[in-house]
Amino acid sequence: MQAQSDWEREQQRRNWRERPVALPEYPREERLVPFFVSSASNFRFFIDAPSVSTGTDGVVRYALVVRSATGAESITYEGIRCETGAYRIYATGIDGGWKPATGGWRRIEPRSVQRWHNALYLEYFCPLGEPIRSAREGVNALRAGDHPSRSLTGP
Repeated sequence: MQAQSDWEREQQRRNWRERPVALPEYPREERLVPFFVSSASNFRFFIDAPSVSTGTDGVVRYALVVRSATGAESITYEGIRCETGAYRIYATGIDGGWKPATGGWRRIEPRSVQRWHNALYLEYFCPLGEPIRSAREGVNALRAGDHPSRSLTGP
């Protein structure tokens, strides 16, 4: 397969369309996979394994559970567009169900604290700026604590 020219890549970027999104089943405790974000945070982070998906649009989607030290939770269904380093919240969890969100895409800003989007983007779902090829690849990276392709290029 021949590499794309700069012009072809630019046309692909301009013509990008997000595929329709269906909300997954609500997260359940026994399906949560913890992942490390930062030792500077008192929060614990989890991804609902069956919610992880990769789309033909280059977006990795997942249900995120953030839990405070006191047990308070925030649950969202989100997507990361690996090509642009942006994320979007599709829905928030309320009373065991989903409430659709209306926000658009937001750039993932470099952070040292509150960096869960950075961790998901850089370390698990978009290694080397490319989306994972399958949900299983993403869940395995979460369980391993990092995506294996990152070790090929260094930290």
